[in-house]
Amino acid sequence: MAVSFPGGPAPAPGADDPLALLSACHGRIARQCATLGRLAAHLPAHGSDAAARTAAASVLRYFDTAAAHHHEDEEEDLFPALIDSMAGSDAVCLHALVDGLVAEHRQLARRWEPLRRALSEIADGRRADLPAHEIKDFTDAYAAHIRREEDELLPMAARLISDDALAAIGQAMKSRRGGEAG
Repeated sequence: MAVSFPGGPAPAPGADDPLALLSACHGRIARQCATLGRLAAHLPAHGSDAAARTAAASVLRYFDTAAAHHHEDEEEDLFPALIDSMAGSDAVCLHALVDGLVAEHRQLARRWEPLRRALSEIADGRRADLPAHEIKDFTDAYAAHIRREEDELLPMAARLISDDALAAIGQAMKSRRGGEAG
């Protein structure tokens, strides 16, 4: 159990609060996108030095594991639970939202691949370019996606999904991460 002390950082949300966990992941994604931008600025003067290799490996690890799990959490558990919560209702706008978010996940994955290849080279100490326009396209697309989920998806999920369904989502998230959510 996480304990919070006055004046200290709040404990990270866990599987018992899956919507907060998804929201916290958005913050981590934004931080990794910022690291990606700083890395691109660092490379021309310093090349694939130790700092660049460490940053590249960190960004790679995050987007290849945690961000991938985040999309799975949404597509395999949250979106179906949200749609199920509207059973018997006219959920056209909900289906449009979910379909749009899934399409954005695919678009983000396509934009990630060339960056992933370059980051793998950098992490291995080889020279590689991180084109500024590709980073901007990726980070801007992720920022817009996160805003949409924070402004539309998560508030709707909090209103509509039952506590039992949220508990099941939390357990699935925990299982997806080998028994640890976060």
